[in-house]
Amino acid sequence: MNDDIASSFGFPAVIGKKVTAAFDGGRLTSDGGVLLLAQAERAMGICRRLAACIADPRDPVRVIHRLDDILRARMFAIACGYEDADDLDALRDDP
Repeated sequence: MNDDIASSFGFPAVIGKKVTAAFDGGRLTSDGGVLLLAQAERAMGICRRLAACIADPRDPVRVIHRLDDILRARMFAIACGYEDADDLDALRDDP
């Protein structure tokens, strides 16, 4: 039996940037599993459908982040163990 496993595999591009999972060390993060969660969420459209059920009283002219994006960020932060979501700005630069 061959014990070799694939050293890396790709995901769909994100905003035109190649995303690859590799298991050979280098810059590491403990939040890599969120890539799989994000791929599943987008395929099922959970946040988009949930946002459609919530009234958004904000002025559309002043909205920077869509409601589904806010829900997605919050859900993924909780899934990664950042339940208070006060460190999303710091996580922006996480490898």
